[in-house]
Parts: sequence; C-alpha cells; structure tokens
Amino acid sequence: MPRPRPHALTDTDTDTDPRPHTHTDTDPRPRTAGAASGPRALAAALPGPRALAAATFGPRSLAAVLYAVLAFPLAVAGCWLVLAGLVFGALLSVTPLGPWLLAATVRAALALGALHRALAHRLLGLAVEPPRPPAAAPGALAWRRGVLGGRAGWKAVGYLLLTPFTAVLGYAAVLLGYVYGVLFTLHPVLRYVNYHTVHHPDGSVTHVSLRVLGVQLDSWPRWTLPLAAGLLLLALAPRLLRRALTPHRALLTTLLGPGAADRRIRTLEETRAQAVDDAAATLRRIERDLHDGTQARLVSLGMHLTVIRELVTAGAPPDRVLAAVDTARSGATQAVADLRRLVKGIHPPVLDEGLGAALATLAADSALPVVPATDLPVRPSPALESIAYFCAAELLANAVKHSGADEVRISAASGGGRLLLRVTDDGRGGAAVGAGSGLTGLLARVRTVDGTLTCDSPPGGPTVVTVDLPLARP
Repeated sequence: MPRPRPHALTDTDTDTDPRPHTHTDTDPRPRTAGAASGPRALAAALPGPRALAAATFGPRSLAAVLYAVLAFPLAVAGCWLVLAGLVFGALLSVTPLGPWLLAATVRAALALGALHRALAHRLLGLAVEPPRPPAAAPGALAWRRGVLGGRAGWKAVGYLLLTPFTAVLGYAAVLLGYVYGVLFTLHPVLRYVNYHTVHHPDGSVTHVSLRVLGVQLDSWPRWTLPLAAGLLLLALAPRLLRRALTPHRALLTTLLGPGAADRRIRTLEETRAQAVDDAAATLRRIERDLHDGTQARLVSLGMHLTVIRELVTAGAPPDRVLAAVDTARSGATQAVADLRRLVKGIHPPVLDEGLGAALATLAADSALPVVPATDLPVRPSPALESIAYFCAAELLANAVKHSGADEVRISAASGGGRLLLRVTDDGRGGAAVGAGSGLTGLLARVRTVDGTLTCDSPPGGPTVVTVDLPLARP
C-alpha cells in the first residue's frame, strides 16, 4: 500500500469552531486556591523544559555519561590483559619466567587501578584514597616479593576481573536512557531519513521507520508515542545512570581503596605525628613565654630588691625606698599574673570543677551573648575535657572576630559513649575546614583522640560546628 503522506498540522486541526475564543483570564468568576487542578496542576508540578534539559544534559550528567562510556571498554581491556597475564604466568610458573610474569601482571593491575581511580575522581567526583604502597626494598627479587605479597595488588587484580560486570550496567543505562531517548525524541524528524523500504506484491512501496508489534509508528498521531517515550527516557536518564553506577562505585571503593586496617594505621600515624608536633609546639611556647615574660620580670624584681637594699644601707629617704618597693611589688604582681596565664594555657584551673563550669565561665567572659547548655551525666576524662574546652574557646573566639553574630550557643552532651560539643552562631556563615581558618588546627587536635569535627556553615549562616569525641579510647 502507498505510504501515507506526512500530515501537516494546521490551525484547522486544532480549532474547528469558527467562534472566537474567550480567554480564561476574563472569566468573572472568582478564583479559589483549589481551582488549579487536573492537567493544569500536573503541568505546574512537572519540571519545565529548561530544567529538564539542565538536569539531563548538565555538566555533571554529561560527565557521568562520559565515564560510563569510557569505563566499560577500559574495564574489558583491563580484564583481558590481567586474565592473560595470570593464565600465562600460571602456565609458566614451573619456569623462572612465571613469577616475573605474575609480578608484572599485578603491577600492571595497580597501574590500571590508579587510572580507574583518576577517571572516577575526574568525572564522577569520587575520591578514593590510594592503597598503601608495598615497602620498598633494594633488589629485583625483593621488588617481586613485595609486589606478589602485597594485598593491594591482588585486590586490584580482583577489581579488574570483576569490573566489566559492573561497568556494563552504566554502559547499558547510557544506551537506554540517552541513546534511545534521543532517537525516540527525534523520531518525528528521523522518520524521513532513517527508514527501510518494503516492496509489496502489488507493486506498492512503503517506507517503514519504526514498527512495534506490527504497528507502524510513522504517522500522526502515532509518532507521538515514541516522542513521549523519548522524553520520559531523557527525564529518567540521570537517575537511571546513577543507580546503574552504584555497584561499580562500591566495587571501586572497596577493592581500589585502602582497607579498614590500612585506613586505621594511616590515621594513627597521622594523629601520632600531629600529637608529637603539638607537644613540641607547646613546649616551645612555654619556653618562649617563660624566657621572654616571666624570667625577665623575675630578673627585674631581683634588680629592684638589690636597689632597695642599697638604698636602705645608704640611709636614703623613705620616699625613695617606698617608690622602689612599689616598683618591685608591681613587677612581682605582673610575674604572678604571667605565671597564672601560662598555667591557664596549659590546663585551665576552672576545668577542675568540670566541663560545665568551664563552659559557663567561658560564656561569662565572652564579648558576645553566649547561651551555654550542658548535659553530662558522666564526667569525661580530663584529656577530653581539656580538648572540648579549648575547642569551645577557639570557636567562640572565631565567632567574635569573624562571624558578625549577635548570639552564640554552646552545648555539651554525653551519651552513647560519645561527647558532643556543638557551637552555633547566627552570623554570616561561610566558614569551612581547611580554608585558612583555625578549624584545621582544631580538627588535628580532636583527631588525636579519634574524634571528628564537622562544620555546617552555608552563606548567610547560621554556622554550626560539631565536635564528636569518644568517651572511651579505642
């Protein structure tokens, strides 16, 4: 049968009534809040074309598409390479060449794993720490022994053998959501160029572009079905791709990143180094304060006492002796104040009464209104109290200097084996750990006892900094 001619949509197809239209805005009946219902409410709830296009073809979505397209062939190539190396290495294991081939295969797996990590970090924003490298030892045999004996290398081998089965899910999601979504959406245009010709026995010719279950979808209004299906696929494509890449992300994080024991060892090494550096810095500060402050005042006090002795021996007037005594007494008072300040910097005496009393004292001495709240049924250890107090003092000082806040709230509570210190201000926000603020130093301090510090400070505020400390050391 002849191919039906393309149907041109004209005004008469949608409006056969010759009477003029009446705009709904001129309806004199009052509108109510529930008047927007039915198709109009559904259209208002759905995202607009611009929002849909931004979500589907935005930079992050396109980066995920590029990752899925590149990861699958890279996974297949790496799988075959590693599999061939393992097979030939096993077959040649009776010869001296076999172990070297196995070691080269494991080393190649580590290099390919680094490539996969870099690709995931660049395109997906997935940051996976590299595993601990094997201990370096001189000699080729020691290198081979370290490569074959390391867990990270064999985990990379396992990743490369398994990753084609997870990467194919992302590749299929791109094919279904994006490729078929674009083809179905452009079907009204592509049906004129993308078709095959069917010759019938009666000599007639039909151009078929899309046929489903024997039904040809090339004429109006049937081509609206693939158009609607294409738009639906494009709308769901980013979410479908994220779900499809979830197993691949989990496999990458598990096998290409450090294990729990490695992360624990790395954290302990870092916190130990930070604790040593903090202790050395504290000792240098105490030595500097004693040398530049208290020691100088005590030397001055000794000199004034010598002057007083000479004045008394020489029979000087009483007013001169009293003036020298007042000067010596003032120097002694300043020396005692310096010592008290130095001791307070090491361990505030108010902490002897507990963290609650220390925070209340800190709030009373602040330039901003501070509302303290404590709920500590079990008193923490002195070390944890000291860390919590200095964190609160530093956070309160930051709020006074930089936040522009009108009020600060400090709360400390214990429960579930944790001590939670939370400092909240209603300032301008914008604080971040590692942005040149004192939060980095506080994070290093709390990590020495396996604690954590989080900062939630959106632009415009409020700023909430939470310090989480374990009551019992692991």
